[in-house]
Amino acid sequence: QVQLVESGGGLVQAGGSLRLSCVSSGRTFSRYATAWFRQAPGKERERVAGVSWSGGSTYYADSVKGRFTISRDNAKNTVYLQMNSLKPEDTAVYYCAADPNLVRLCILWSPGDYWGQGTQVTVSS
Repeated sequence: QVQLVESGGGLVQAGGSLRLSCVSSGRTFSRYATAWFRQAPGKERERVAGVSWSGGSTYYADSVKGRFTISRDNAKNTVYLQMNSLKPEDTAVYYCAADPNLVRLCILWSPGDYWGQGTQVTVSS
């Protein structure tokens, strides 16, 4: 069982930075690929970034490549999303998801059952 809690969202001006954290209470978190998704009001959920169990492989949506960086610290059961050069279109609720199947989560972007509650990111222009 994996429980995920996101934090780090907030209000920031365009061009600014935020770092999101996703902490898991599960003892086997290091065996799960982890990804960030986001959903803006009136829009479908979209993928943002994913990371493999070890952190050795990362995956990004084209819209965030070069601006966002995903990483993980398995000793702390935490995955991070460093977001730089933020744009108003990055405004959304950001969710963390975990899945033992790397392909399903980070290639097919089809997460399973483990989700956090989300954290709001608002970027003002």
